[in-house]
Parts: sequence; structure tokens; C-alpha cells
Amino acid sequence: MSEINRRLVLAERPTGMVDASTVRHEEGEIPTPGEGEALARVRYISIDPTIRTWMDDAPGYLPPIGIGEIIRAGGVAEIIDSRSDKYSPGDLVFGMMGWQDYAIADEGERTMQRLPEGISPTSALSVFGITGMTAYFGLIDVGRVKEGDVVVVSGAAGATGSTVGQIAKIKGASKVVGIAGGPEKCSWIVDELGFNAAIDYKNEDVSARLREEAPAIDLYFDNVGGEILDAALANLAMRGRVVLCGAISGYNSGKPPAGPANYLSLLIRRGRMEGFIILDYLDRFPQAQVEMGGWVAQGRIKAAEHIVEGLEHAPDALNLLFTGGNTGKVIVKV
Repeated sequence: MSEINRRLVLAERPTGMVDASTVRHEEGEIPTPGEGEALARVRYISIDPTIRTWMDDAPGYLPPIGIGEIIRAGGVAEIIDSRSDKYSPGDLVFGMMGWQDYAIADEGERTMQRLPEGISPTSALSVFGITGMTAYFGLIDVGRVKEGDVVVVSGAAGATGSTVGQIAKIKGASKVVGIAGGPEKCSWIVDELGFNAAIDYKNEDVSARLREEAPAIDLYFDNVGGEILDAALANLAMRGRVVLCGAISGYNSGKPPAGPANYLSLLIRRGRMEGFIILDYLDRFPQAQVEMGGWVAQGRIKAAEHIVEGLEHAPDALNLLFTGGNTGKVIVKV
């Protein structure tokens, strides 16, 4: 194994996109596990939009990453040394790893969960991980999707959005419309994933196309915020629901997002708009993963993974989420 622990730490808070000044590469000694601890060699890192929000000095559901601290991120690692009854060498585990080569697992705050048999490390970070669970609980629990719904999903070619659309079809939605960037992504969600229609926000008028494809939206799953959220609100059906999952369009703006101009649609159409944090559902992950596993085995859920090689390329991988350079889940292979 490597004799050093490479670490990517926050050098300064970014303004806009993450660049070379944002993250500093450091090298240190490999940590030594103490009693009740284990040493984990990080194999894969989950790249999620929320990492960018943690870099800002702003309140959130988790505290900001401190200057000089390792960039926070989930991942999959292999236990290579253990002084704990909970972990054995060779175990593949999931937990909060950070952008580094090695992490310490314990039985408290840094506890890690063993991957179930038959689950690959990358699928543990995608369809069975945070993104898949976000789609599942956001659509079913928060959105209360039901048979016959017209469902619209933004960020539809991303890891969460692509899964949302497929679950909506499984649950009996009468029509699923995805909003994605570029003809290739739009073709993928329709031809491969079974969406009924796609709107290319880079080349089409989203408001006009929504009026054509979904003039009465029963459920809108929002991953981007901004103008696209406004366009969806303008086409909300009576008692329509809006699920606020993310607002990726504004994460690099450096200023608070403007409030939606069409929010009065919620009043006129007796609608509901609700946000959620996936950490609130951690205790129900096993139940959801069993159901998702059945859908994957039946071929009813397909997942794309965008693998970036090398820990040093983690900042570039994060930026892919904001440039639209990925299809599906972005994962760094350390």
C-alpha cells in the first residue's frame, strides 16, 4: 500500500466554480487505528452537489467545511487493519470518507456500514446510495406520487433525477417529462429510461415546452431551482406538489437565490411545496434498498455511472455537476 495519505483540504472558500485555489493537496502519515478503530483504504468517492454548498461559510444541515479541513464526502473503502470487533480486514464499508486515501472507522461518530453481499461499490454510491435513496423517499414520501400523475423532473439525466423518473413510471404515473441539457441526454432518458418526453433546457424554451408537454403538473421534482422552478410552478395542476430536492443552478452564484416569481400558483391551485433532507430517512434505507434491488433485478431501474479516475481529479469531477458534463452518478475512483 501507499506509504503516504494524500489529502485534499479546503484552502479557501470558492467564488463561483471550484478552481485550483480552492483545494490544497497535502501529504501526511497514514493514520494508525486505536482501540475500537479500523483503518480503511478509500476506493471510491461519491461526488454530490451538496459538497459545493459545504464549502461556503453558510448555515446548512451540516456545518461548513473549515479552512484546512479535508473536503467532506461519502465513499466506499476497504478495511485493511482493524482493532475493532465491528470491522474485519477485507470488509467493504460505506461512510463519510472525505477526499483522501485513508480514513479511520470507529464505533461512534465515524462508524461505517458494511456493504451487503452482491452490491458493487459503485452501485452502493448510486442507485443503492444517497442519490437512489433521495429519489425514492423524495418521490414517494414527500411527493406522494400516485397512479395517473403527470410528473416533471429537472436535472433528469443526473443520478437522482434519472432514478426519480423511472420510479414514477413504476408507480403508475401517466406521463413523465424530464428536463435535461442537450439532445444526447434527452434521447437517453426517453429511449433508455422510458421517460415519455424530454425538454432540452439548453436549446429549447422550457416554459413553452412545458405548456405543450405538461400544462397541468401533478408532481414536480426540483433539482435545479431558478427559472426552471418558476416555469414548473406556472404549470402546476390543482393540488399539485413540488418536491424541493436541490437548487444546483444557484450553488455557484455567490448570492442568495431570488424567490420564485410564480409562487402564488401554490395558493391559486391549492398546491404544496416541501423540502427534505435525506439524512432524515437513514433508518429506513434498508427497506428502500430491498425494493430498489427488486426493480434493478427486473430491469425496471437502470443507472448510469460517470467514473473519474484519480483522487487528484476530485475537484474537476465536482465541477462536472455544474457544467452538465456528466450523465448519471459521478464517482471518483481513488
